[in-house]
Amino acid sequence: MNLAQQVSISADAISQEVSGETVILDLKSENYFGLDEVGTRIWQLAESTNTLQDIYDRMLAEYEVDEDQLEEDMEKLFKQLVDMGLVQLSD
Repeated sequence: MNLAQQVSISADAISQEVSGETVILDLKSENYFGLDEVGTRIWQLAESTNTLQDIYDRMLAEYEVDEDQLEEDMEKLFKQLVDMGLVQLSD
């Protein structure tokens, strides 16, 4: 994962937070994707920031987490989000 990459949420993705978790609907495929509390925070940051680095830095500041573990978890999550067409990453 390149932390300098820009993050943009698909115009076809709509989300709703419910009890601390987020449900995302892809209008194009009509598929749902659920996020737990930590995934919800990452999604919120993706909505309001430009780069993976910004999200990474905020998550390190807000959560007690190992840097390598955070990077690995973010990489997994963003791979899923990209594969589902919910976000795009660009250099």
